[in-house]
Amino acid sequence: MSAGHARTEPRLSEFALIERIRQRCAHHDPRVRIGIGDDAAVITPQAGEELAICTDTLVAGRHFPHNTRAEDIGWKALAVNLSDLAAIGASPRHAVLALTLPSADPV
Repeated sequence: MSAGHARTEPRLSEFALIERIRQRCAHHDPRVRIGIGDDAAVITPQAGEELAICTDTLVAGRHFPHNTRAEDIGWKALAVNLSDLAAIGASPRHAVLALTLPSADPV
């Protein structure tokens, strides 16, 4: 690649990105009645069980530098949420993802 020609990654639609995440994070748990791909989840807890759910969203430029690798952002996002759960004595079983991107892909 010659100087001055930046390589660009192909852009994913919202649903293609959800599918990519689903393929990488697929986990079958019969208690998850509705999971990834919907705008909400439905989880059936076991008798006597309570669910603690948290979603801290990280913002580029505030919580991490703009040039941070996606893997590092994901690690930090999971770490801060796991820390919040640990602070109330909860044990992690599932993860919830909230994702805000700087621009929308063309439809």
